[in-house]
Amino acid sequence: MWRLWLLFDPRRTLIALFTFLFVLALVIHFILLSTNRFNWLEGPAPAVPAASLVIEQTTNVG
Repeated sequence: MWRLWLLFDPRRTLIALFTFLFVLALVIHFILLSTNRFNWLEGPAPAVPAASLVIEQTTNVG
């Protein structure tokens, strides 16, 4: 394993790794904030009522 660090500079490698992980964490959090279920800032949006169908029965009075 120590020979691997002879190929890469440990400081630059760890900075690149932590930068990548930070950007990945930001992307995951913004994806979660864009959903209705996992948005912890605004809370869940109120449910939209489903469309209802009203059938009227007509009576023939003759």
